[in-house]
Amino acid sequence: MIDDLRALAVFASTVDNGSFRGAAKQLGLSPSVVSHHVARLESRLGTALLYRSTRALSLTEAGALLYQHASVMLASAREGLDDVTRMQAQLRGTLKLTLSAFLARHPLLGWLAEFAAAHPGVGLRMDFSDDKQALIRDGIDLAIRVGPLEDSNLRTRRLFSLQRCLAASPALLRERGHAASPEALADWPWIGLSMRADHKTLRHAELGDKHFRIRPRVVVNQVDAACQLAAAGAGLATPPLFLAQAALESGALVNPLPGWAPPPLEVQAVWPAGGAESLARRLAAWLAERAETRPLV
Repeated sequence: MIDDLRALAVFASTVDNGSFRGAAKQLGLSPSVVSHHVARLESRLGTALLYRSTRALSLTEAGALLYQHASVMLASAREGLDDVTRMQAQLRGTLKLTLSAFLARHPLLGWLAEFAAAHPGVGLRMDFSDDKQALIRDGIDLAIRVGPLEDSNLRTRRLFSLQRCLAASPALLRERGHAASPEALADWPWIGLSMRADHKTLRHAELGDKHFRIRPRVVVNQVDAACQLAAAGAGLATPPLFLAQAALESGALVNPLPGWAPPPLEVQAVWPAGGAESLARRLAAWLAERAETRPLV
């Protein structure tokens, strides 16, 4: 089908220009390539489309019919391309966003900056908080949510998986020693998150998942703070890997149970129907495209 559409476009250009040479010049092809496409189309249809002479080309009855349809197809395609180009150039409006506070240190923020630069007619109002807001109640146009979603009535677009790690300070490891199993970590001092339940899941590539309950000694409502407290020796934490990467490389944080880590969390763009839905969908698509093409921790 793709080859047929390409041949139709070449055929229509040949008719419009009155010669293979004219079509070749317009399309940036050689005359022999243009002639090949038209001949291929004639072979595909089993009929001549053009009368050829040394001075001019003219349409056969079948050629005239096909040219009519090809012209409609190309006009529709050009109109669609022009519409998208105008839409890209004229994207306007304001989006109120809510994001987890720790994402302020994620590459996602750079993607949002690129979107703002590419669409100067769009205003972004961003609220960073690890406490979830009610989108409709709080007038939020789009949220970047981490973890399972609760409201199935919202529109969603998956962005990426957020890798996490198991981390503690070297001092805590010297005090407790390496754990023998995930369950052995249950009575260690933990740094809990107020928005998460008091249980943990750790995953091993060969041994699968282990679930156990914890009793946090310190509870915070901010993921970045949990990571910093872990490095300061306040307890175990399971922060996003990108937050802890530098500390793990420097030795300020260590994994007390090598080979085990929390399962990754899905990061999704979420928005309500109506209002700025079209603009929210465009931003979500922008973020998803960058997540697919750029490496993430």
